[in-house]
Amino acid sequence: MKKEYDLSKLKSRKNPYASKLKKSVTMRLSEDIIGYFKDMSVESGVPYQSLINLYLRDCVLHHRKVDISWNDNKDA
Repeated sequence: MKKEYDLSKLKSRKNPYASKLKKSVTMRLSEDIIGYFKDMSVESGVPYQSLINLYLRDCVLHHRKVDISWNDNKDA
């Protein structure tokens, strides 16, 4: 191998896999939810959007399900 390489003539190119790594989406989240992750972001030094992504990834990995049940008791 050479000790030094001349990289000045190399052309840069876009990573073909970059678009598959993450997808931009628009979501409506409650202000308190955003505030929670922004506060955690300040404490951890990790951007709040990355924290939300990490939390959702953890839910996927552990197959967490949301309990969506409404109380249909009309007498209450």
